[in-house]
Amino acid sequence: MISRRTLLQATLASAAVNASATTTARTPILGLLGPVETTVPPEATTLYPTGVHFEAASVGLATMTPEGYDAVLERIAPTAKTLAQRGAQAIALMGTSLSFYKGAAFNRELTRRVAQASGLPAITMSTAVIEGLRSVGAKHLAVATAYNDEVNHRLETFLHEEGFQVLTIRGLGVEKVEDIHAVTQKALLDFSASVFESAKTKGADALLVSCGGLHTLDLLQPLEQRCGAPVVSSLPHALRAGVRLLGLSGRVPGYGKLLSQQ
Repeated sequence: MISRRTLLQATLASAAVNASATTTARTPILGLLGPVETTVPPEATTLYPTGVHFEAASVGLATMTPEGYDAVLERIAPTAKTLAQRGAQAIALMGTSLSFYKGAAFNRELTRRVAQASGLPAITMSTAVIEGLRSVGAKHLAVATAYNDEVNHRLETFLHEEGFQVLTIRGLGVEKVEDIHAVTQKALLDFSASVFESAKTKGADALLVSCGGLHTLDLLQPLEQRCGAPVVSSLPHALRAGVRLLGLSGRVPGYGKLLSQQ
């Protein structure tokens, strides 16, 4: 015979499990289709600790070069489909250079491929930074990147196609993906600020920091204070654009101008 107390405990436990499952089911899920990382970047849960769940998958990019990007293009659609099967309700392609390196038209084509393969709303990191630059009213850019000269040239072409004037663009020359981890926060802050300073007298009205592997979230506000201009950066602002696909505002004050906007 089961005692009334045991039965009550079992009933309460079952109810708690069901409530948890219901809460999880109601939490929107953003799929992060990354070039390298198979885990959710810490910036995602720093910005959005509640109200959204993240699922991450990678296409296994080895080098930040045109040859490296070419090698993983055919993995993008299947990975998007996998994220949809894992419950994603929208997908952000996390990899700025992976989506801009063949120009604006190809960036739109990649978005279409991800959306078609997954059956979900999709955005690329390149589109996210373009939307961010337009949201802060930027037209004349200083651009700091992780890339080599060839990838920088392709980024400049992409930005021009999207209607921006690039006054200065400089990169850290990183090609091997693992080398991005050697870039310290202080070095990145000083480098990015120096890039903007070199374009300030030319009329730069915003700073773009491009590369999803650079951890810029905690640098946004210090950079804006130092430069006296809005800063748009790949990872934090792609996360903002992604959660907005889910119908959320993406607003998180304290991390620069764009993330403070509705």
